[in-house]
Amino acid sequence: MALRFEVVGRFNRARAAQLTLPHFVCQTPLFMPVGTQGTIKGLTNNQLEDIGCQIILGNTYHLALRPGADLIDDLGGLHKFMNWKRALLTDSGGFQMVSLLHLADITEKGVTFQSPVDGKPMLLTPEESIQIQNKIGADIIMALDDVVKTTTTGPRVEEAMYRTLRWIDRCIAAHQKPDVQNLFGIVQGGLDPVLRDICARGLVERNLAGYAIGGLLGGEDKDSFWRVVAQCAAALPENKPRYVMGVGYPLDIVVCSALGADMYDCVYPTRTARFGTALVPEGVLKLKHKVMASDERPIDPTCSCMVCKNYTRAYIHCLVTKDAMGSQLLSYHNLSYMMRLSRDLHMSIVEGCFPQFVQGFLRAQFPKGDVPKWVCNAMEVAGIDISACCVLHPSSQN
Repeated sequence: MALRFEVVGRFNRARAAQLTLPHFVCQTPLFMPVGTQGTIKGLTNNQLEDIGCQIILGNTYHLALRPGADLIDDLGGLHKFMNWKRALLTDSGGFQMVSLLHLADITEKGVTFQSPVDGKPMLLTPEESIQIQNKIGADIIMALDDVVKTTTTGPRVEEAMYRTLRWIDRCIAAHQKPDVQNLFGIVQGGLDPVLRDICARGLVERNLAGYAIGGLLGGEDKDSFWRVVAQCAAALPENKPRYVMGVGYPLDIVVCSALGADMYDCVYPTRTARFGTALVPEGVLKLKHKVMASDERPIDPTCSCMVCKNYTRAYIHCLVTKDAMGSQLLSYHNLSYMMRLSRDLHMSIVEGCFPQFVQGFLRAQFPKGDVPKWVCNAMEVAGIDISACCVLHPSSQN
């Protein structure tokens, strides 16, 4: 394995750790921005370093299509190609192929889909996914799994879970660079606790470098969401990183961190920026609203990022409706917010004040005390008292 994971602080299930990867030493909990084709839209690598970005997620599907895995390999790997000196993670490619293109078939051999070039059937196998990721050269690579939405019921969920376990063995056998790249397995099983447990135990038996919790945020209710995270995090090793895939809402990250997760990724912070929305301690701030046209305050008076230091809400309001610079400035601020949230989670756990941090976060998000019931339920399991943040008793809230 090419990583070292050292827990440096904990509060009940929550833990702060130092994750040493070939290209960077990271502090967890951490958030990974999604760089579809080796770039975060609108931001330079220097800006990402300035705000404390530790890992960028690259999309295997998009990179394999353009510029191509062979070219990236010939030019020294993605780190060199995009001039990024910190850590990289690549997904397996399967999810994008299923979500963006018409899915023709999933068989034991792999995923068959339509080519975006000529419409002909193409096959992605576990072996090919790993080979592509070996060429791209990320610090962390993901196994190809059989993904079904959490709203799916019936025998398909069990089929996908067992196929995910069979495919992990093919991914392990195909992995040619275990000394410099870390293969993570993905726990599947939908909302079925029994299937999730079988998958988690099967992956742990393979002694992988790290483990992801996959298949969530596919339409399931929040109470089901946190329960799956809690169950899987508790079943995964203490000495390995735990990655909840596709999570990017700040509230979700705080809850999942309290339940023992370490890593997250999502397009949400940058995508919502392109729609004129900023992340702030109170939740979100919609810069397109007319009331912002004459507001001379920064986006967030408590934020020290470059955007909040130099620009007013009124200026950004003017840009978001007419100029790409508006989405760039909001993307910078939103990712700054996510990096600060990651640092605050890490430090509050290390310094022994994690419950106080969670309470302060919830007071800002829910000043009326209307904390959602699912959050109250999750915090109870996490052993964090948030009664002072709630007007109503948790059991009586919606």
